[in-house]
Amino acid sequence: MQKLKTIYLSRLAAVPRSIWALGIVSMFMDLSSELIHSLLPIFMVSTLGTSIAAVGLVEGIAEATANIVKIFSGTLSDYFGKRKLLVVIGYGLAALTKPLFPLANTVNVTLMARFIDRIGKGIRGAPRDAMISDIAAQEIRGTCFGLRQSLDTVGAILGPLLAIGGMLLFSGNIRNVLWLAVIPAFMSVAILAFGVKEPPAHHPEQTGVKIQIRSISQIGATYWKLVMMSGLFTLARFSEAFLILKAQEIGLSFAFIPVILIVMNIVYALGAYPSGVLSDNINRKTVLIIGMFFLIAADIILGIGNNLFMLLLGTVLWGLYLAFSQGTLTTMITDTSPPALRGTAYGIYNFICGIVMLIASILAGILWDQYGSAVTFFAGIIFTLIALLSLLFIPSKPFLPIKK
Repeated sequence: MQKLKTIYLSRLAAVPRSIWALGIVSMFMDLSSELIHSLLPIFMVSTLGTSIAAVGLVEGIAEATANIVKIFSGTLSDYFGKRKLLVVIGYGLAALTKPLFPLANTVNVTLMARFIDRIGKGIRGAPRDAMISDIAAQEIRGTCFGLRQSLDTVGAILGPLLAIGGMLLFSGNIRNVLWLAVIPAFMSVAILAFGVKEPPAHHPEQTGVKIQIRSISQIGATYWKLVMMSGLFTLARFSEAFLILKAQEIGLSFAFIPVILIVMNIVYALGAYPSGVLSDNINRKTVLIIGMFFLIAADIILGIGNNLFMLLLGTVLWGLYLAFSQGTLTTMITDTSPPALRGTAYGIYNFICGIVMLIASILAGILWDQYGSAVTFFAGIIFTLIALLSLLFIPSKPFLPIKK
């Protein structure tokens, strides 16, 4: 245990300052976003009078939009050899949309706000991940992605906590609570603009590379197999909005429903960094497979559960699945793509996952409305098993630990 602690601390000390700054930027923006996210499904159903299927449609379009936009932003960051400007634009656009949520009176306004907000996420996502790849040394790559994800998830814990405090302070007035999300969003943009520098390109001779269709083919077969597997896995990774709706279904009061996201994100934050370190020292596929089994277990518990204990247990397992899969998948994309095309590689990966996320969220909403929550979570098990089988056909060699 002492040796493991030493490894974790030594890796932490080796993380560049810019990675820490990007993590703090993510933390403040996620605080803002998750405050809204923890209340938005209930706001839509109870205040705006929408159906569960409509919630799934809004969430699906929102997340798909973010991922689709990433293909263009990632490619542009490769072409210009500059990442920071696109990252600032993305975070800035997201901050500007936050006031739209408390002002919304119809589901169309909510959809527009989510749509524009996710465009911002899409613009910043691939360039930010490519930026981390440019900064991080190869031997601590998984650690850097895991740390950024952990800090991001700290914001995802603080957001629902602030939502609970706001609901109690404002006597359940959701609109007033949603206004609290504006401040941390703009703090995030300020820290990014003034506290993070553009990293020097590791391959300056490739700056301004012209991205063509034949260039994309240079990424390699293993990358494409990984992307296809991720697309299948995304069918099982529908929005966490359905966890919130499950909490409502079992009778948890509106003021305390954000506790579900707090529990999930505490587990996620605590697990993301250690799983990143683990992926640097063992086969990354193994870490991802562990994450898939956590998701299967979560879906079983949430599918059969009808009380608070089962809901919390399923939520903990869901957080573990996120901790072991999200940063690992991102690192595997880096492992299988050339430096000059990493922004493009992240963009393609997120584009495909975005299309599938739209399908997954719409399907989850329809299944919930027509057949109930259990069928929705059991469908997730089937899709996870299919993705697990496809993962077995991806070679392990690119994901072996770095030789010290």
